[in-house]
Amino acid sequence: MSKSSNSGLHISIGISDSDREAIAAELSKVLADSYTLYLMTHNFHWNVTGPMFSTLHQMFMTQYSEEWAALDDIAERIRALGVHAPGTYREFSKLSSISEPQDVPDAMEMIRLLVKGNEAVSKTARAAFEKADGANDQPTADLLTQRMDIHEKNAWMLRSLLQ
Repeated sequence: MSKSSNSGLHISIGISDSDREAIAAELSKVLADSYTLYLMTHNFHWNVTGPMFSTLHQMFMTQYSEEWAALDDIAERIRALGVHAPGTYREFSKLSSISEPQDVPDAMEMIRLLVKGNEAVSKTARAAFEKADGANDQPTADLLTQRMDIHEKNAWMLRSLLQ
């Protein structure tokens, strides 16, 4: 992750420089996990087959569309904290906790992988929330609370397809 990017201008928002950088480092992990999940979900949308094609194709599109919009919110929060947001595959691969599949899995494995991916984003967001909450950073805590809610709901909906 790149360090502060404020070109020598002091940021005075009630959060110390060290806390801002620590929060941004955690948010960068959330961004990397979110981007990896977005890409996996979009890939599965394109490549799903089988009797549940229509249902999964639509569900995956709904999820990746929401995930795409969230990427900008996360990256912009990192920037508001005065730090460069990661934005390359190289950076994301170093920061992400989500493993990508080597091949195109069958539909049921896609669902399992997306459950794990959504749970991973939620765990990463929860760790970042602890940093934000500890530094009294309400905007970041709010963003992360929303992300956890969405990813836990997505995991539940996907998990329901496996029962």
